[in-house]
Amino acid sequence: MNNPQLDMHSKAGVTGGMAFTMLSVINSADVWKTVILAAIGATVSFLVSLLLKWIARRRSR
Repeated sequence: MNNPQLDMHSKAGVTGGMAFTMLSVINSADVWKTVILAAIGATVSFLVSLLLKWIARRRSR
């Protein structure tokens, strides 16, 4: 196996096979649940950071 192109194709094939296997195992409902929870988490994090900035500015006066 001294041919680097063959080795690259083998790696691409294995990676693609793993990706398609993972897609078949993951339930679409789980993906949507993860997306929604990530959006909620990002929103809450942003709002908390705004609240903490507001409190810090108010205390520094």
